[in-house]
Amino acid sequence: MSAVAAESPPKRQLKSDVFLDYLRPHKRFPNLWCPGCGNGIVMSSLVRAIEKLRIPKDEIALVSGIGCSSRMPVYLDFQALHTTHGRALAFATGVKFARPDLKVIVITGDGDALSIGGNHLIHACRRNIDITTLLINNYTYGMTGGQVSPTTPSGAFATTTPYGNAEKNFEACNLAQGAGATFVARTTVYHTPQMDRVITEAITHRGFSFVEIISNCHTYYGRLNRLGQATALLRMFQEKAAPVNRIKNVSPEETKDLIVTGVLHRDTEKTELCDEYQKLVDHFTKGKET
Repeated sequence: MSAVAAESPPKRQLKSDVFLDYLRPHKRFPNLWCPGCGNGIVMSSLVRAIEKLRIPKDEIALVSGIGCSSRMPVYLDFQALHTTHGRALAFATGVKFARPDLKVIVITGDGDALSIGGNHLIHACRRNIDITTLLINNYTYGMTGGQVSPTTPSGAFATTTPYGNAEKNFEACNLAQGAGATFVARTTVYHTPQMDRVITEAITHRGFSFVEIISNCHTYYGRLNRLGQATALLRMFQEKAAPVNRIKNVSPEETKDLIVTGVLHRDTEKTELCDEYQKLVDHFTKGKET
């Protein structure tokens, strides 16, 4: 045998090599997202967080509903459920109860989670079940044609609000915290190091974790509101972002147009639903044995 043939295969050095290990090899690439879409940035960040935590792929279940962002589990080589519109958290709750050993991660969008899926979100937060939810908020229904969504800012234009949105928009993180989520964070697709950190923290947190990721839909939201292409929207996120620890003494009036980023809420005292359910199982099992 030659010396060349006897050599061991080279160790992977580049981050791109690691990323390829997490993609489904039989899927057709490039993906269906528009060039410059923030969904790909979020997917890369999620992979980096999982790689850092060294969680085996078979110990992760990705669950999504319907929408541009909800196509993400199709491309990643984890156990996955691509479910119906708004029902991702309902399916994820069933997965977590059946397999509490799994890390269950929900990928959803503002329309999917806050409109038809709003009630599921509220009760998943209330129950504090150990699920990580990544809500990619691009202020519009991107997949179905740029309609107004629950997070579209008042006055903003969409294909269904050609004269401006007359409704008040949801503040997703306030909703999650008010409903009982024990880890709440916000970041943007511009702030990738911060996104990596908060996704890592969210996955390791015991309880319901909610991460809102402000993303760009330049194809619809950006075009209809004359905000420019993807780079212009990323620049806007950079300029408007304000870390939560820097605005503690700033008035609400001064922060109303800012994107407050970082970990907004963390509660380590509230009990987790699967743990409480297991206590009931153990109690009644013990009673039958005695």
